[in-house]
Amino acid sequence: MQYIFTSESVSEGHPDKVCDQVSDAVLDEVLSKDPTGRVACECFATTGMIVVGGEITTTTYIDLPEVVRGVIRDIGYDRGEYRFEADSCAVINVINRQSPDIAQGVNTGGAGDQGMMFGYATAETDEYMPAALYYSHKLVKRLADIRKTDKILMPYLRPDAKAQVSVVYGDNGEVVRVDTIVVSTQHDPMENAQARIREDVIENVVKAVIPEHLITAETKYHVNPTGKFEIGGPHGDTGLTGRKIIVDTYGGRAPHGGGAFSGKDPTKVDRSAAYAARHLAKNIVAAGVARECTIQLAYAIGVAEPVSININLHGTSKVNERELEQFIMTHPDMSLTPAGIIARLHLQRAIYRPTAAYGHFGRHEFPWEHLDLRDVFAKNFA
Repeated sequence: MQYIFTSESVSEGHPDKVCDQVSDAVLDEVLSKDPTGRVACECFATTGMIVVGGEITTTTYIDLPEVVRGVIRDIGYDRGEYRFEADSCAVINVINRQSPDIAQGVNTGGAGDQGMMFGYATAETDEYMPAALYYSHKLVKRLADIRKTDKILMPYLRPDAKAQVSVVYGDNGEVVRVDTIVVSTQHDPMENAQARIREDVIENVVKAVIPEHLITAETKYHVNPTGKFEIGGPHGDTGLTGRKIIVDTYGGRAPHGGGAFSGKDPTKVDRSAAYAARHLAKNIVAAGVARECTIQLAYAIGVAEPVSININLHGTSKVNERELEQFIMTHPDMSLTPAGIIARLHLQRAIYRPTAAYGHFGRHEFPWEHLDLRDVFAKNFA
């Protein structure tokens, strides 16, 4: 029986994503000079100001206002009329040091917190990502690329934007077509805005991103459905770090343990273990072991080894999932301790700011997306 599944994404200019990018830029600045620095950086952005808080323990100095303003400028908030602008917004620093109670457990190699993390992969796209989320990311990324590199094609674009894609799945779980596309993009004041933006989005964005065979006469479009979207960014809505965790991961297609990623150094298993779980799930699917894979990991604060691992192949494989779990837990190249994950994926580097917009997964440049374990799984289970 056919069914529809929907996911959304937001652009780098969305207020929550502004905060995610600032948090990860602060993390990168620390790690670039002090790879073992401890960072938990949170941001709050609103009209004319951004508050940067959290806990940082490092041997280096960072010029926080310069880092923050650089991110805001790169995103495109560089005009006073936005009411949130790189050179004039207030940058308020309320950062403290990491609690020694937490540090004593992490310093010996233990997890930085308790919790459960999930990794997921599906064979429905070449990137092993759910189609609805993958195309939503591509829509808002295309809007940003046009805004930044082509001042003629859609010269009215402003930084804030959202997209949502509804995908129809067939009887065998295959992607059949796109049912509905929703795009809302901030824009300059202009006459006949909705009609012009609708035409431009369909011609210059949708057709450049969504494969032609997925668009049919039944596909529905909602472009700036409120009619006007001039006020946006942190002036339109307050932004917070960690408030787009479903956009960051699998678009609701897989469970989420609740922990956000941005602003956290890799000793925080909220981030590093989620990356490790994705790495394993993607390699399992890429190896042909299954068409779909969900992995749950769980940790206790101060304890290095995960307290549990659970693998679900969703009925797409004949492999015994308990045997697969045991194989991973005992394989020397698949350590799931924080130290093992950090070493295997080379996580103590300044690589995080790019993750903070357009998804942490399904992008080949990140080490947790590499297919370096595919042959191991294929040899033993495919």
